[in-house]
Amino acid sequence: MKVEIVSRKLIKPTSPTPPHLRRYKISSLDQLAPPAYVPLIQYYHATGDENDEKRTERLEKSLSEILTIFYPLAGRYIKDDQLVDCNDEGVEYLEARVSGQLAQFLQGEVKVEVVNDLAPNVMASSTTPLAIFQINMFECGGLAIAWLMSHVVADGTSACMFLNGWATACRTSGINEVIRPRFDMASFFPPRPNIPSVVVPKKPGALIITKVFVFDGSSISSLKAIACDSALTKRQPSRVVAVTALIWKVLIAIAQAKHGHLRHSILFQTLSLRGKTALPIPDNSFGNLFMPITARFGGDNESKMELHELVGKLDDSIRNALVDCKKPQNGDELFSMMTNSFKEVPDPETDIYLFTSWCRFPVYEADFGWGKPIWVSTKAKTAEMISLSDTKNGDGVEAWVTLNEKDMLLFQNHPEIKAFTTQI
Repeated sequence: MKVEIVSRKLIKPTSPTPPHLRRYKISSLDQLAPPAYVPLIQYYHATGDENDEKRTERLEKSLSEILTIFYPLAGRYIKDDQLVDCNDEGVEYLEARVSGQLAQFLQGEVKVEVVNDLAPNVMASSTTPLAIFQINMFECGGLAIAWLMSHVVADGTSACMFLNGWATACRTSGINEVIRPRFDMASFFPPRPNIPSVVVPKKPGALIITKVFVFDGSSISSLKAIACDSALTKRQPSRVVAVTALIWKVLIAIAQAKHGHLRHSILFQTLSLRGKTALPIPDNSFGNLFMPITARFGGDNESKMELHELVGKLDDSIRNALVDCKKPQNGDELFSMMTNSFKEVPDPETDIYLFTSWCRFPVYEADFGWGKPIWVSTKAKTAEMISLSDTKNGDGVEAWVTLNEKDMLLFQNHPEIKAFTTQI
């Protein structure tokens, strides 16, 4: 399938941002966020009610309207000043035509190279828009709406707040029913000088490959049963913990096969702090509010590498973090607690595994007026990591696994991956 960009423009807010709102101070948690753009693509069946021209006209109009209340996204980030200049320069909006049918695209193994073409590439700079959208029109009338949002200004919750607000505005022909965001995160976490953002490590020279593995509901039930088949298991794991533990187990086994012995490893994952701290942060506050948490495997110091043990390590790391984040009574204390997790420099002999999750985010709720998405995907990553997301029915988990070429071959052929997943 060929994806051809047919138009590119900037969409500005319907009405100008008032002068007193022009300087939006980011928070210290925003400063910690990776300098990357978060990608997501939502796929929609064709509808007989409107043609491509009318649908894209509605999308443009509602995007312009929604930017009046999510005005920082139409601005530009000035890193040296730790603020967004809300200058209404706009978000980038691309339209593309896809030579093929959406049903054809969704059949069989996911063609990651085509998925990548459905979302724009971006290199962050002082002039780069903070949000970029690409509307892909298939020959059958199906749509794929791809969006990238700067992590400097938004976490997954904030991105979904905007996306579902845009969908509501498009579906209802106005912004009256849209939940208004609050841009007050800096009042809890004031920006600080000289805070380095988190950088995802890249291994030089290795060819990176992304493949998609699906754990369906029955496979996850089996994983949970295996994890619970031990007196050491304290409680039944969640879907995400069960899947994460299995993938971690396989990655540890791959490292053991390569090096001839069990190696230390640290698994990083993110935990949303919304509703989990003692701070009175409103649910509709826009910005970053998450923290990294770690689970550790001790290498040769561990007698076994059983699924239930890794489940226990993950579960303990999450529960300990939930207890810890309730303790700080102000933003400074919470920020200090979070930054302590970045200070440790791992030993070169320690393997680092990065996980991120879209599970339980309302990405399947965005109805622009032609129904909810039939599938939601991310795109290939440029660094080794694992991204988890819900299957459409909510019972399963899709794992977008990005590894170097040699490790991917071992991963996809590992007996436990073959037993518990189907590759799409």
